[in-house]
Formats: sequence, structure tokens, C-alpha cells
Amino acid sequence: MIPSRCFIQTRSCVGFLVGEGRGIRCSRLFLTLSSASALFLFNLKMYYIFRDNVRRLLNISTIKIDNIFFLFHYKITMVLLVVFGLLVTKKQYFGDPIDCIVDAIDSDTIDMYCWIQSTFTIPALTGAVIGEEVPHPGVATHDFMKHGTEETKSYTVRHHKYYQWVVLFLSLQAFMFYLPRYIWRSWEGGRVASLVGELHLPVVDPNLRQKRLSVAVEYFTRYFHHHNIYAFQFFFCELLNFTNVLGQIYLTDRFLDYGFLNYGPRVSNYDEPETHSGHDPKDEIFPKVAKCSFHKFGPSGSIIRYDALCVLPLNILNEKIFAFLWFLVVAVITTLGLVYRIATFLPTFRTYLLRGRSRLVAKENIDHICHRCYIGDWFILYLLAKNMDAFVYRDFIQELGQHLPDKEKVS
Repeated sequence: MIPSRCFIQTRSCVGFLVGEGRGIRCSRLFLTLSSASALFLFNLKMYYIFRDNVRRLLNISTIKIDNIFFLFHYKITMVLLVVFGLLVTKKQYFGDPIDCIVDAIDSDTIDMYCWIQSTFTIPALTGAVIGEEVPHPGVATHDFMKHGTEETKSYTVRHHKYYQWVVLFLSLQAFMFYLPRYIWRSWEGGRVASLVGELHLPVVDPNLRQKRLSVAVEYFTRYFHHHNIYAFQFFFCELLNFTNVLGQIYLTDRFLDYGFLNYGPRVSNYDEPETHSGHDPKDEIFPKVAKCSFHKFGPSGSIIRYDALCVLPLNILNEKIFAFLWFLVVAVITTLGLVYRIATFLPTFRTYLLRGRSRLVAKENIDHICHRCYIGDWFILYLLAKNMDAFVYRDFIQELGQHLPDKEKVS
């Protein structure tokens, strides 16, 4: 039996057991335990980094400078993309990204080659009978394609070249969904946060409360009718969100070899028990088994072809990620946001929205101010209503109404 001191100090263990021929074994055992401990600590560190980053992404600021339509882009969609990208990189959950089978070539060599050069399947054979017509969905031998009938010669081959780029593509998408938010924060410059200060809290020191109210009223009175640029900067970022989601749909369709636009509905229809018919559409774009051809010189200098079967375990995750990330839902929500934004150009609709946000304020006070506001003035008033305490906002509107009697009326 190996003494317990072997697990405490490697040198003493080797010196004690070298005469019995067990020193090397004890040292290897200690090194194995050390490597396992180091791997555990590394995984634990990565877990805390991942947890902290996700918490930071999910953190919703107490000061709101946008709306729910904006939130779908830079919070919900971006966080989903980041989480999915991290899942794809977790090798311990899904194994190697590719494992190819061929007897005449080293497994590491053929795996690297097929990962770089891509694999291929035959979409027309994804619905063939497995075990009789084909070994796997969409997989056929080279001889079958070369010496088959006229129908088989018309089969098209689909090369799958996007597996190694999925993580980078998801990261780029996450960045693009956050970019409008970054632009808007840069342009906004903390204006709303400066005006609100501590007024979003329900309990504030009376002197501090009155001081902050006076600052907000003075600012709004001085810069009345000068907030249109501020508002249109936000409207431009909303338009960027709409443009981005349309661009992401197009780029994802190109990335998946023009198979993304109808991918979500096809998967949904196939997974329903009452409409379960035909072949699985996921096998066309994300095959679990595909082929790869490798050529090299034989002993006589002739070119020899090797057909390898490649298992792609990551496609179990990829097929679900891209079925879930059907951006048409985000596009529809963003379109509704643009319709809402166009409606805010109507003064009557703006007054109605501000009334809904400031229920404690008398309608006469809201109408008195809204009829004199440009759209930029209304926009910043609406943001203040979203962030200030309801009672504080009531006092703010009352004081503001007393300082705007001489401003020209805006239709």
C-alpha cells in the first residue's frame, strides 16, 4: 500500500518508495491529482467570470433612457447570442467539434483536414431509408454518385463550411445588436440621469428634493424647444435597430447557405406530432454525420481518394440555436416599435401617452405643457416621467407649468 505521505509531498514519496519500485507510480499519481486540481480551479474561475459577465449584461439600470423595443435588441437578443456562443465553445459538454473515420489516415490529420476544408451531404437523400438506401441522412458513397442512374447524377452536393465560424458569427451578431445601444448612450451623455438625480427614490431629503426639482425646472425652461436633436438621435438608433435585424436575417441566411428564412417554420411543423411527415429539415443544414474526401499520392504516384465519415456533435446544439434565433419575431416587434414612433409625431397621441405616464398630474397641467412642446421637449418629459417618482413628477410638472406661460404655442 502506498503511504499517505505520498499525497502530501512528492519528493519524500519518491525517496521512500524508490527502493520498492513504486516511486514513479506515486509521483505520477501526485501529478495526476495536481493536474485535476488545476483543471478544477480553472473551470471554477471560468464559471465565476461567466456568471459575473452574464449578471452585468442582465443588469437593468434604474435610469431608463430607452423603451421596451430597444430592450429586445441590446438585452434579450444580445444576451442570448452571448450565452449560445459560450455554449458552443464548451468542449466537455459536446465533445470534439468533428470526428472523422478513415482507416488509412491518422485520425488527427483527417479531423483537421475535414474541419478546414468542410464536409458535404446530398440534401435530396436526407429523406432516404437509413440502413438500406443510405448509411446516414444525406450520405452516399462516391461510387453511388459516379456510377448511378441519370437521376442520381442530378443530385446536388451541399458543402457545409460554416461550422468553424459559428462562435465568431454569434459574437459578431451580439456586437451588432448592442451597437445601436452603445451609440445612443454616447449621444445621450447621461442627461436624463443628471436631471433625475435622486428624484427616482420615493423618500428623499426635502431640501435635496427641492434643490433637484429647481435644477430640473431651470434646465427645462432654459432649453425649451431645443431638444429635437436629442430626440431624433434616439429615433435614428431605433431605425438602426430595425435595419440591423433585417441585415442579420439576410446575413444568417447567407451564412447557412440560404436555408435560414424558412428554417424556423419547417422545424416547428416537423416537430408537431400531428404534422410529423417527411424528413427532418435539420438534417439538411445541420447534419450529424457528413462526408469528407481526402486525396493523397499512393505508392506508385497515383492519386488515391479516401472517403471519410465525419461525426459533427456540435450540430446537435447548432440546429437548436438557429431554430430558436428566428429573428423574424424580433423584426416584427421592432416594426411595431417604428409604428409606435411614427404615431408619436401626432401631438394628440403624445398628450395621451404623457397622461398615461403621469397619472397623479392633473390633465389640465399636462395639456398646458404638451400643447407648447416640440417633439423633442415631449420626449425628454416622457423619459423623466418614466424615471421620477410619481409624486415628485407631479410637483415638477406644476412648477414647470408656472414657468412656461410666455412660450409660443405649438400645434
